Amino acid sequence: MKKTIFLLSVMMAFAFTSCKDNAADKVSEENVAAAAERDAEAVNFPVMTFEELVYDFGTIEQGAPQEHVFKFTNTGESDLVIVDAKSSCGCTVPEYPKTPVAPGESGELLVKFNGSGKNQVSKTVTITANTQSGKETLSIKAFVNAKEGATEGSPIKVQ
Repeated sequence: MKKTIFLLSVMMAFAFTSCKDNAADKVSEENVAAAAERDAEAVNFPVMTFEELVYDFGTIEQGAPQEHVFKFTNTGESDLVIVDAKSSCGCTVPEYPKTPVAPGESGELLVKFNGSGKNQVSKTVTITANTQSGKETLSIKAFVNAKEGATEGSPIKVQ
């Protein structure tokens, strides 16, 4: 038992005394300068400025496919990278540019809507990008006229 305690205390003493290197001595001036430059550029976010944030298709027939192009400009100071664009439901499909949009350049985001639903319909598209907020939101809306013979709440017959 005495040997175990002695061996354990020697190992602990070795562990505590072997890590006396000063971490500040290991910092390179080049790395500090590179980190400072990177941090200074981190405040220069791209900005997505849209011509419109909401588009109204008006009155459409149920099942009639619709499309609209949302135009935007990168009014920020660095390249805009769109990572993803998702809609609030499967009936709306966004298509976005896969390449970076340089400052001052413009881009387009196509939104396809299959005309599903009835009456007043609203859908959103959430864009994930390297902007300061990280997310941008667009909306589409339409009044969908139901097809002839399609009644709400009609019973389904199972045979």
